[in-house]
Amino acid sequence: MEKKTPLYDQHVALGGKIVPFAGYLLPVEYPTGVIAEHNAVREGCGLFDVSHMAELLFEGPGALASLNHIITNDLTGMAVGRVRYSAMCNENGGVVDDLIVYRVAENAYLAVVNAANHEKDAAHMRANLLPDTVMTDLSEQTAQVALQGPKAKEVLASLIPAELAPKKYYTFTPGKVNVGGVDCLISRTGYTGSFGYELYCAAEDGVKLWNLLLEAGKEYGLIPCGLGARDTLRLEAGMPLYGHEMTDDISPLEAGLEWAVKMDKPEFIGKQALLDKGTPARKRIGLKAIGRGIIREHQEVMKGDVQIGMTTSGTFCPYLKQSCAMALVENGSVELGDHVDVIVRGRKVEAEVTEYMFYKA
Repeated sequence: MEKKTPLYDQHVALGGKIVPFAGYLLPVEYPTGVIAEHNAVREGCGLFDVSHMAELLFEGPGALASLNHIITNDLTGMAVGRVRYSAMCNENGGVVDDLIVYRVAENAYLAVVNAANHEKDAAHMRANLLPDTVMTDLSEQTAQVALQGPKAKEVLASLIPAELAPKKYYTFTPGKVNVGGVDCLISRTGYTGSFGYELYCAAEDGVKLWNLLLEAGKEYGLIPCGLGARDTLRLEAGMPLYGHEMTDDISPLEAGLEWAVKMDKPEFIGKQALLDKGTPARKRIGLKAIGRGIIREHQEVMKGDVQIGMTTSGTFCPYLKQSCAMALVENGSVELGDHVDVIVRGRKVEAEVTEYMFYKA
C-alpha cells in the first residue's frame, strides 16, 4: 500500500490528480495542468511537495570517512553550510543512486536520496559504514517542499530576513531558520534548472509551511506543481533521473557525471571497476527533434541503418516548445551537430545531437 506525505490532504483539497509514485500517493498535476505549472517555474514561481524523498543522517567521528567510502564525490574539506552532489556505485561501477549531501555540523552529514531507492540505499549505506559512524533514517520525521522559480527569492524574502536566505547555489543556511513559526533547513538547491530553494521541516509542520508559502506567493503568481512538471523541468534542464540516465548497469562516467566522480580519492566503492573498464563504452547525449514527433524513453537511436543507442528520457519541453530527449549511445558514434534518427512508433524522426542541458537559467 502506498504511503501519504504529510501534505496529502492539501493536494486533494487543491484538486491535485493523485497517482502512485515511488511508494507514495502524490499529485501528478493540478487543475492548472503540467504546461502552466512548468512555465510558472520558468517565469514565476511554483511549489512542489517532495516529502517522499528520503533523508539519512550520518554522525560521528567516522561519518566523513564512511561517506567518502560510499560515494564517488569527495566531501573532504566541505564546510558546514555546503551541499554536494554525488553518485553512489556498486562494486561493478554501476549507479546504486544519486544523492545530495549536506554538511550540517562538524561530524554530521545529511544525505538525501531518491524515494524509489530509499530502502535499497539505506541498506547499502548501512552495510558499508566504517567504524565510529551512526546512520539514522529521518525520512518519516521530515517534510520537504521545493520553492522553485525566479520569483522564489521574493516569496521567501516576505517571510524571513534577507540575510537568512542562502545566497549561492548548493549552499544552505546552517542551523534552523524560523519561517513563520516553522523551523526549517533552507537550501539553494532544486531539480528544475530554475532558481529556487528546498525547505526541510518536521513532518508535523509540513502543512503549516506549505500553506505559509502558498499564501506568501499569491502576489507573485505562485502555484502548486506536481510530478509531471517536475519531470519535464528536470529533463529540459538536462538533469539525470535514476532508472533512466543512471541504473545499476550504467556507470556515472557513462551518464556524464564524471565531474562528481573523484578518481583521485584513495578509494570508494566501484572505483576499481571504473578503472578496469577504462574509457566508457557509452555516453549520454542530448537530442532535439527536427522531424515531426515527440521522442520518448526507450526508443532506438539510429545512425543510418545502424542502431547506436537508446533514448533514456524524452518529452515535449513546454518552455522551449521543442521535443527533446537524452540518450545513451556508443562512445564516438556521433558528435555535436550530427543528425540521427529515432524510431518513434515505428517511424523515423530526425533529430540533432546537442548538449543535454537544453535549458539554462
